[in-house]
Amino acid sequence: MYPCTKCGACCRTLYQIPDIDKAMLNNDGSCKFLINNQCSIYQNRPEFCNVQIMYEKYFKDKYSLAEFYKLNIEVCNNLQDMMKIDTKFRIVLIET
Repeated sequence: MYPCTKCGACCRTLYQIPDIDKAMLNNDGSCKFLINNQCSIYQNRPEFCNVQIMYEKYFKDKYSLAEFYKLNIEVCNNLQDMMKIDTKFRIVLIET
């Protein structure tokens, strides 16, 4: 399972996704379903919010699961840096 730390960075930058359904967004471009840093529709969230589903449907022929996680972790940590989110939310990838 993807090691999400629930920092909310991806949910606050949904406006960057091409063709996003604008009905999902607050005026600032964040997801309107993000409440107190928690997804209020987690069990029914869109596919693009689910790392596992995105891997299985679109990326498993291009990357190993470990590679895909690593790429997502890099993006996540970069978003956190850009948004100046507390470093306690950083995902630390331990490679074996």
